[in-house]
Amino acid sequence: MAVHAAGAGRSVPDGRVRLITKVAHMYHEQGIRQADIADALHISQTKVSRLLKRAGEIGIVRTVVVVSQGVHLALEQSLESRYGLREAVVVDVDGDESEIIAGIGSAGAAYLEATLTGGERIGISPWSQTLLSVVDRLHPLRVAGAERVVQLVGGVGERAVQAKANRLLSHLAELVGAEPIYVQAPGLVGTAEIRRSLVTDAAMQSVAEEWQNLTMALVGIGSVQPSPLLRDSGNAIAPADQDQLLAAHAVGDVCQRFFDATGQLIRSDLNSRVVGIDPETFRTIPRRIALAGGRRKHAAIRAAISGGWVNVIITDVATAHALLDEDQRAERPMAL
Repeated sequence: MAVHAAGAGRSVPDGRVRLITKVAHMYHEQGIRQADIADALHISQTKVSRLLKRAGEIGIVRTVVVVSQGVHLALEQSLESRYGLREAVVVDVDGDESEIIAGIGSAGAAYLEATLTGGERIGISPWSQTLLSVVDRLHPLRVAGAERVVQLVGGVGERAVQAKANRLLSHLAELVGAEPIYVQAPGLVGTAEIRRSLVTDAAMQSVAEEWQNLTMALVGIGSVQPSPLLRDSGNAIAPADQDQLLAAHAVGDVCQRFFDATGQLIRSDLNSRVVGIDPETFRTIPRRIALAGGRRKHAAIRAAISGGWVNVIITDVATAHALLDEDQRAERPMAL
């Protein structure tokens, strides 16, 4: 009698099955080293290694991945599949907005520590409380993880708040061993003419060249109503602009570029007044990582990932469920 090896194409004699099983038990269950197994069974260590490999091939030993509590692999895979994301990271955190920001910040810091392997050219949006939370929790890298960190939108604003924007860039650059590059201008100006005069400056032209060569971006996702940080910076959109955006069905923004519920860019006068990376250049960045969560931003996050503004999302578990549940409800046929 013989046992057929699953997927191996040939049978395994009974005597060999017994030996394979014994070796596998000694190694995996009893924790005996391969050299000691070889001595005990009077066979070579090379043969022990071959028998252990065979145990996996015929199903005597099976690998089982036990998902740790607080890890949501299935939820992450569902988000990646549905929205075509390169990666989704779902954080097991709930509570008020400050607690969610802190949880996403911790996850974002861990993600960067694990994925920054050197040579990156990172673009970062300056007016994000969540990104500040990431940088506050990031440990210094032992080996430089990036060459440059570049602001994606103007970081000049009210003095007290501007310090936070500059700290976000300078501290991140210090932690990852990179050169910081600032946009020495406000993120939003009063007229298109002012913007044109700023972007033709030699310093701004140099920054624009850096935007062309970014390998990754770190951004928040905003709603039409500005966050306290952005509002206090002096770079928030005016009430009249908010009304215009709402009339055009805007739901959120990335780097001050507003979009509707499908992720389509809202064409408005506002775009000609933003001192920052343009949408076309932004979308060419290979890895565009958004860190955002909380009920207030569900519609904006869904639009941002639906419209391809970002291709990596780090968010909280309630938002992840909402993104999938809303999508499922949208696809269900109406009852007759």
